Order: sequence, then C-alpha cells, then structure tokens
Amino acid sequence: MKTWVCDVCGWVYDEAAGDADNGIAPGTAFADLPEDFVCPLCGVGKDQFSEQ
Repeated sequence: MKTWVCDVCGWVYDEAAGDADNGIAPGTAFADLPEDFVCPLCGVGKDQFSEQ
C-alpha cells in the first residue's frame, strides 16, 4: 500500500488506512478513488497529489 500527499496543503492519503471521515474504506487504492475525489482540507483534485 502507498501513501499520497496533496501538493497544495500536505494532507496525506494512506491507502492502508483509507479515510473513514469521508467514507473511504481501508485498503482503497488511490487509483480506485472516484474521479471527483478532492482533498478534504483544500479541495484540489486527484491530479494535485504525488506518490510519497
């Protein structure tokens, strides 16, 4: 499992942990997030994240 960091605000998405606050189950790969996924802190799209 990988982690992805928002290039704008630094929020980290950890595939192993998911994001329970936003209804994303643990083990959900970043590639499997919906296309309209946005950073929960600053609102930018998936294209503004980098693999860590």
